[in-house]
Amino acid sequence: MAAASMTFRPADSAPDPPSLKASAGEQRPTLSAEVLTKAEPAPHSVILFVPDGLRSAIVDDHTAPALAALRREGIDFANSHSIFPTFTTANAAGFATGHYPGDTGDFSNTIYAGFPVANAGASVTPFLENDDVIREMNTHFAGSYVNETTVMAAARQAGYSTAAIGKLGPVLIQDLTAANAGSTIIIDDDTNNGGVPLPLDIGAAIKAAGLPAGPAPAGLPNVNQQKYFVDVLNTVVLPRFKQANKPFFIVFWSRDPDGTQHGQQDNEGALTPGINGPSSMAAIRNADNNLAAIRAALQAQGLAATTDLIVSADHGFATAAKQSKTSPSAKLHYDGPVEVPPGTLPPGFLAIDLAAELHLPLYDTDRLNAGAVDYAHGDFPRRGDGSLGADPKHPDIVIASNAGSDLIYLPTANGRGLLQKLVGVLVKQDYVSGLFVDDALGPVPGALPFSAIHLEGTARTPRPAVVVNFRSFDTGCGKPLICSAVVADSPRLTGHGEHGSLSRAQTFNFMAATGPDFKSGYKDEAPTSNADIGLTIARLLHLQLAPKGKQMGRVIEEALSGGPVSVKFEHMVIRSAAANGVETVLNAQKVEDNLYLDSAAFEAAR
Repeated sequence: MAAASMTFRPADSAPDPPSLKASAGEQRPTLSAEVLTKAEPAPHSVILFVPDGLRSAIVDDHTAPALAALRREGIDFANSHSIFPTFTTANAAGFATGHYPGDTGDFSNTIYAGFPVANAGASVTPFLENDDVIREMNTHFAGSYVNETTVMAAARQAGYSTAAIGKLGPVLIQDLTAANAGSTIIIDDDTNNGGVPLPLDIGAAIKAAGLPAGPAPAGLPNVNQQKYFVDVLNTVVLPRFKQANKPFFIVFWSRDPDGTQHGQQDNEGALTPGINGPSSMAAIRNADNNLAAIRAALQAQGLAATTDLIVSADHGFATAAKQSKTSPSAKLHYDGPVEVPPGTLPPGFLAIDLAAELHLPLYDTDRLNAGAVDYAHGDFPRRGDGSLGADPKHPDIVIASNAGSDLIYLPTANGRGLLQKLVGVLVKQDYVSGLFVDDALGPVPGALPFSAIHLEGTARTPRPAVVVNFRSFDTGCGKPLICSAVVADSPRLTGHGEHGSLSRAQTFNFMAATGPDFKSGYKDEAPTSNADIGLTIARLLHLQLAPKGKQMGRVIEEALSGGPVSVKFEHMVIRSAAANGVETVLNAQKVEDNLYLDSAAFEAAR
């Protein structure tokens, strides 16, 4: 394979950052999961509120007054970043540990596990938003598949009261060992329905408060389920923690607006209004109402003055697009339980196109006993995941489908031999706009290495060989951060909501904070990330962690009371060598040695 190169240089067109004072020397967490013993004020309590899928640019006094007020009163993180790939569990692991996917191994919502996961129907590509799947992954990967101690586990071990409440999957990731230990309160979709057991006293207190034993099913918008979670937090958990008379750490994960944005049908089949219709606006207001209720409860119970409240979405969002002029899969007709309108991309289009171009049998990793996928006669991988090769139990290539970006694994030596052909197929497709390749495979023309995007590290789970970034574009409203679309490899149709790519509309998540440890009325222009949130919470709780990997965020010193006025940062453009006339171009920002990913796309070679 021809050699590739990678160049780093300041952005040509990015505005010069304002004159900023360098931050004080920053120390990364080291060696212990105990409260620091040096003389300093006692730690305050911390609540992390995650409005899943909330775009920063959509929040104002009309759409989300409580969120807008918090941002105005406290810290406005005006240059915030989701972790790429911009999916829920990858960011949940980032919040939980302060590490990026290269260390946590949570590369996307769906990953290649390397073994048949019984609780995922024996699939080798499990969907991680499932308590049973997470527990099985923990068992297989030495007790914790993320390979790092979580902040909540460290807080629990140090004697804090701890709870994680809300959306199934990311809630349990906050304290993976609670699946067995049970001392962190875990309340999610599966509570009282086979999920993590509640402590008996908490179950009794929920009953005594007149609340059901478990939540309602998720809805669109998700009003009833989230009201249950808020009611449990405000009437049971907070009073218990107050009575314990010690600091607490709580994560509240709101499924909305993500859930409704995914499933809304305000104008199915069209890109407008997409995720900006009335259903999505109702979902944003639902999350906003939840935040307002939690803040009111903190005030009423006398906890507001001693509690730091951080709000950070896991990722942004876009409207799903299913069109392609180059894809072989878009030219076929499909029959099946998921609608595929003629001329549009089916679920698993990447797997189908690779199978067709490389002349390899395709198997649905979620239906391994069904035989090869006969895509020429109407079949397709049901969830988009597929494996290529003569032997489905020992595939040459595995594709984990994840909507706005897909993961490609090469589990055998024969698969690695296909890399050059594989990349040759990908750079020809109009739906691909950026490629990233495992450093261990050497330089690849047209692609950037994993080390440029935090995917190289100490992960326990199998590392992908290639991450395929799908094309994003403005649907025409003139505000790309609000009206962005993304080509999505998923069962959803054009007009629904999706995310996962490396576009600024999906990396620009909402982020704000207020409380006794934060400045007031401060606009932070420096780049920040969800990994930074994890490490900043550890600092607020006076915890030290024992990192195994080095793909970490930073403590957001400039936002803290007594912190520097600002921190110095720079804009960067990172380019690959060209292949077939295109190169992957990454726009990023940098604070000291911390890299923040804005967007990436194919550009014509210079």
